[in-house]
Amino acid sequence: MWPQPSFTRLTGRAGTFGLLLLAVALLAGCPGPRLMSTPNVYVHATSSPFADVAPPLRTTTVDVLYATDRKPVPQDDGILAYGYGRSFSLAVGSCVVEIGEDVTWDTLVQQSEQAERTQALPLHIRTMTEQVRFPPTPLPFVLHDGQPVVAPAVQTAYEHAAEQVRQDLRQRLALTPRKAAYVYVHGYNNTFEDGVLVIAELWHFLGRQGVPILYTWPAGSPGVLRGYMHDRESGEFTVFHLKQFLRLLASIPELEELNLIAHSRGTDVLTSALRELYIETRASGHDFRSVYRIKNVVLAAADLDLEVVSQRVAAEYAGLGVERSTIYVSPVDRALGLSGLLFTSLHRIGQVGPEDLTDAERQHLERMARTQIIDARVPTGFIGHAYFYRHPAVSADLILLLRYQLEPGSPGRPLQARGANFWQITPDYPGVAGTPGR
Repeated sequence: MWPQPSFTRLTGRAGTFGLLLLAVALLAGCPGPRLMSTPNVYVHATSSPFADVAPPLRTTTVDVLYATDRKPVPQDDGILAYGYGRSFSLAVGSCVVEIGEDVTWDTLVQQSEQAERTQALPLHIRTMTEQVRFPPTPLPFVLHDGQPVVAPAVQTAYEHAAEQVRQDLRQRLALTPRKAAYVYVHGYNNTFEDGVLVIAELWHFLGRQGVPILYTWPAGSPGVLRGYMHDRESGEFTVFHLKQFLRLLASIPELEELNLIAHSRGTDVLTSALRELYIETRASGHDFRSVYRIKNVVLAAADLDLEVVSQRVAAEYAGLGVERSTIYVSPVDRALGLSGLLFTSLHRIGQVGPEDLTDAERQHLERMARTQIIDARVPTGFIGHAYFYRHPAVSADLILLLRYQLEPGSPGRPLQARGANFWQITPDYPGVAGTPGR
């Protein structure tokens, strides 16, 4: 018998190691070739959620800014591609995603407001361009009064690359009235394409406000168990580069609001980076919220051990550094059940319920008034790991959170309370007519 209660609840009996290997191979899944289902909140809207899209953005394409430490893969045709190899230098570029084939903006809007579409909307990458590559890390240094100082020539090259990124982001922000960025950090076994399609879809349904950004790390190694182990260590490898990128975003005063969305193993990457930045900023005597301006941190299907998080993140009070944290969980997420089995974890964050917390953990959560846990009681398929954007009820809540900034349980966001800081989504959510925020 495998020592994993949640896995037993999910399967009805203990699995074999062969089943573990099969399911680990399917852990994160792929976004799929078609536009995600229309969020329920738009199906019931009384006015078009795309009416406020800025004219330059009314196209069937999405231009995603990306940052990556994936190693480029040579292609016979010369087209840029990234694999699962690790690069010691961070690269930033542009990836244009096409929604539909030979469709107009008006048709895309019409189909994006329907629960049952009459026209297929496939997704594919039209172009990809690497615009900037930073010097490789660790950066060469010299000692000054016993302290390491980056070599002047390398620092100059780094600042030149950083200013190119700042200028690019300023131009993107100029196209939208909302001076915000939405950064997506994908999970295990995701390719570059997997990640870029998800943020393109989400940004489209966020009303094309702000700037869509993908942070993509060296995941997607072949193999089953070996691939999972590779990706797990790649998640550790990438933390410094993610911190590098977040510092860069914080250095752009025109960027008034940062929203961070992570899925699966990407939640470990993101929370590790934020924890280290929080400690670093606090030690320097600065206020983390003022420096980084993080409005939302969203953790979806978090592949994190609850006990580890309680000591590495909660014990450092790192959650106090952001305006609001939202954690989407599902008790029937089989991928996390198997991940917990692999690591002999008692509870994965992405499956946690009120009954799984100790009294001390429950009291700590209650003190974190701006942290909300949303239980997605919706059909999720066999693996049930990508529900945060695939299921129209859960994606609807994500829209209500990020676009309309509604509080849980408030008018327009009628989540069902399950206890202090715990809320629940049902399949027909939100189940009311009207357009939020109007």
